[in-house]
Amino acid sequence: MAIWRCWTEPALLKRFFAPAPGITVDAVIDPTPGGRFYTLMRFEEYGDIDGEGCILLADPGRRLVWTDALSAGFRPNPTAFFTADLTFAARDGGCDYTVVARHADVQAAQKHADMGFQSGWGQVADQLGALAATL
Repeated sequence: MAIWRCWTEPALLKRFFAPAPGITVDAVIDPTPGGRFYTLMRFEEYGDIDGEGCILLADPGRRLVWTDALSAGFRPNPTAFFTADLTFAARDGGCDYTVVARHADVQAAQKHADMGFQSGWGQVADQLGALAATL
């Protein structure tokens, strides 16, 4: 499934993960439970934003769950922002794609909203779809 490849191959993830005109300049992904999920995004408005996380669940082609509450090897991170729960289902030559973001608290959810989470993740989904269609 192309969308799974986009989420689990660093070279592909770098091509869609940051809402344009932002870019993802680095990505490390080990799509196994306890594996590392790291990204470094660069934005003119916000500067560099990096995220160090841990894969919690990797069910190839179906579901990918990662969190920044932990780093690789299930080691606690000093701060937690959110957990991403992505599900994929093949449908009529395409894919149904759902993202659920679970935040540590209301303040973290509001911070994500203030950063443009709704529009940003929508834009990323569009970029992801365009990339997956080329594979």
